[in-house]
Amino acid sequence: MCKACWALVAVLIAISSVLTYRFVIHGKVAESSDGRIAIVLEDSERNLVLSEMRGFLESVQQITSGISNDDMSLVIEAAKRSGNNARMAVPDSLVGKLPLAFKKLGFDTHSKFDELALNAEQLGDPDHALAQINTLLENCVSCHSMYKINAEITQ
Repeated sequence: MCKACWALVAVLIAISSVLTYRFVIHGKVAESSDGRIAIVLEDSERNLVLSEMRGFLESVQQITSGISNDDMSLVIEAAKRSGNNARMAVPDSLVGKLPLAFKKLGFDTHSKFDELALNAEQLGDPDHALAQINTLLENCVSCHSMYKINAEITQ
């Protein structure tokens, strides 16, 4: 009986390890002809990710507008819009399809928006906000150079 229990535990550990690798670390990816990693998503999931990225870009535009017009309240508002609260709209089923490095970049980007908002509120320094937006954009460039989002082909 004990051998059967240990065998069952071993099988469950193996299954958990495979699922953890597949859904936490690897994600649903494919090779891409341009050298980037293609993340393969259903059309609605792809649209959600691209919409979030457009939201980042809109926030960056408003932040830079706020900096150039010395309007730190606009900087704060725009940065908060793309902070960690925004990532709560992403369903767990989608997160499971994303590779770990992509998730880390995304979570870090949301955190950088929150940090920018907090610092803009506390310091009110446009130069500091500009330096932070530059660092934040490094995440965007890094992500776009490593990944592309493909729609899943259904038949």
